[in-house]
Amino acid sequence: MRTLVVRLSVLLGIALMMGGCGTTTTLLRGDEVTVRELRGKKTYCQSVSRIYSGVAYDLCVLHGPPNSAGGLSLNGIPWAVLDIPVSGALDTLVLPYTLYRQSADGSLELR
Repeated sequence: MRTLVVRLSVLLGIALMMGGCGTTTTLLRGDEVTVRELRGKKTYCQSVSRIYSGVAYDLCVLHGPPNSAGGLSLNGIPWAVLDIPVSGALDTLVLPYTLYRQSADGSLELR
């Protein structure tokens, strides 16, 4: 029983992390949602490439006025900083798809 609780806790933690992951935000949600979220965070970015879009999204979240990234932090480190390695790994896995999408649709324009 204890093992089951531990496994469920780990799965729940992974699901919560993936919900805020830059890669899942840019790939699984609509382009308009991604654009609206980045505009809401007052990023200075003007576009987001679909290739390594999760990393680009995280960097755009960080590229804005001070304290505009908001959201979660761990010991003062913004969530986007912690998400960059995870997004980088996931972006690498989906690279063939994002290469196709970049070729077919171009970058996400924020301005």
